[in-house]
Amino acid sequence: MSKKKLAAPKVDRSRIAVKTSPIHGKGVFVVKPIKKGAAIIEYKGEIISWKLAEKRHPHDPKDPNHTFYFSLEDGRCIDAKFGGNASRWINHSCKPCCETREDNFNGGPQVFVYAKRALKIGEELFYDYALGVDGRITKQMKRDYECRCGAKKCRGTMLAIKEK
Repeated sequence: MSKKKLAAPKVDRSRIAVKTSPIHGKGVFVVKPIKKGAAIIEYKGEIISWKLAEKRHPHDPKDPNHTFYFSLEDGRCIDAKFGGNASRWINHSCKPCCETREDNFNGGPQVFVYAKRALKIGEELFYDYALGVDGRITKQMKRDYECRCGAKKCRGTMLAIKEK
């Protein structure tokens, strides 16, 4: 019995644009309405090992905690600095309007960003980075990955905080 290949979702890049963000640096904004559940964009870049990512780190020595890495379920990551697209500019929020999903389309992992709700023209796209780190999360680490989203229930960091 052969496995049927999943078709990657169709995306319409004309619905979004990269602009200056009031949250941080650049951001991705809605320029045409987007329906709830719609695939917005693929998170593209070079798929590499974390070992290579550590060698490349930091992307910008002046801002060492800003990277374009996206962790994959198989232990590798996508480095959107190389071969990336507008998706690398989607900022973090503790109350995101988007979510990411990884699937194996075309024989390899791909990550797409989906709308969690209907999105209006002018809205900035956000997903929860929930950055994973090994070991104990220190106060300094929380400061290094400070969240600027301004959500009512902001956890103060882009790091994934484990429930107690």
